[in-house]
Amino acid sequence: MSQKPDDYLIDKVIKGENNAYAELVDRYKQMVYTLAYKIVKNREDAEEVAQDTFVKAYNALNDFKGDSKFSTWLYKIAYYRSLDYLKKNKRRVETTKIDISEEYNIASLDDALDALEAKDRTEIIKNAIQKLPGEDSVLITLYYFETLSMNEISKVMGISSNTIKVRLFRGRKRLAKILENNLEKEIIHSYGRK
Repeated sequence: MSQKPDDYLIDKVIKGENNAYAELVDRYKQMVYTLAYKIVKNREDAEEVAQDTFVKAYNALNDFKGDSKFSTWLYKIAYYRSLDYLKKNKRRVETTKIDISEEYNIASLDDALDALEAKDRTEIIKNAIQKLPGEDSVLITLYYFETLSMNEISKVMGISSNTIKVRLFRGRKRLAKILENNLEKEIIHSYGRK
């Protein structure tokens, strides 16, 4: 994969060099698929949404003004295509009610996770994120794994940065609750006492 800037590749695509678009697809295919999967919760459906996202982005590339990063613009398309897919198939974004009224020792949970092998930690976190309600899962993925800023997430999801902050806070608390419930208490306590 080339390290050419997105703007350079976009300019090449607009000038008719379709192989430049293949580079963009290759660069962002995992990102788009992951976002779609977080919303539609099915691999085949996520692949369909991802493919649809890239087709729509290709057809609308002349409309990309560069006000935001290309990845942010592409995320926005993927986000809304995923929601449209659910709507078309009469499905809803999955949500669950989790009681977050108790205080959780997130710091000791972080310490416990730091002590685990990096691969195991990533797998545990990914599994826990899958158990979050759809929007929480998307927000945490965009913020922590794709490292989008609050403003970029705001543009992707069409909600204010302040709302993003609140939802991220709640999502982290829900994630901490899920992790706490999934990890054995003795592991949390033994690794929490450094």
